[in-house]
Amino acid sequence: MDVTTIFKNYQSRLKGYIAQRVSSREDREDILQDVFYKLLQTDPAEPPIRQISAWLYSVARNLIIDKNRKHKEEQIPLLPRYDDETLVLKEMSEFLFDADTSPEKEYTRSLVWEELDKALAELPEEQRTVFELTELQGFSFKEISASTGIPVNTLISRKRYAVLYLREQLYELYEELLQE
Repeated sequence: MDVTTIFKNYQSRLKGYIAQRVSSREDREDILQDVFYKLLQTDPAEPPIRQISAWLYSVARNLIIDKNRKHKEEQIPLLPRYDDETLVLKEMSEFLFDADTSPEKEYTRSLVWEELDKALAELPEEQRTVFELTELQGFSFKEISASTGIPVNTLISRKRYAVLYLREQLYELYEELLQE
C-alpha cells in the first residue's frame, strides 16, 4: 500500500484518536503530520510494516506522550488554578508593579514589599534564590541552570515550593488589603 492510500484510509480515524487525547488543535495537527512524516521516513529496504494500523496508532500514542512530557517541562505555571489562594500572588504582583504612585498606594505597596521580604527571608536559600532570579530579576531557568550547573527541573521544583510557601504567607495580608 502506498502512503497516499494509507493517508486516505487512516487520516480521519487517527485524527479522532488524537483529538480524544490532545486538547490543542495545533498540537493535534502537528501530531497527525508527524505520524505520516514518520511513515515517509521508514526505510523501504527494511521489511514492510505488517500491521500498518497498529503501527500508526503506536506512533501516534508515542508522539502524544512526548508532546505531553514536553508541555509539562515547558509549562509550569505560577498560578495553576484560579481560586482565592492562587490569585494572591498574581494580584499582589500586579499591585506591586502598578504605575499608580498615589501616597496611599505607595504606603500600602511598601507594606506589601516588607511582608514579601519577610516571607522570602524565611525560605530556604535555594528556593529564595530561584524565586528572586526568575520573578524579580527576570532570568530564565535555562540561564540560571547554565550559570550554576543545577538542572532545570531542580530549579523548577525549588521555585514551586517557594511559590507555595509565599502564597500561604501572603494570603492573610491579601485578605486584609481586600477589606480596606
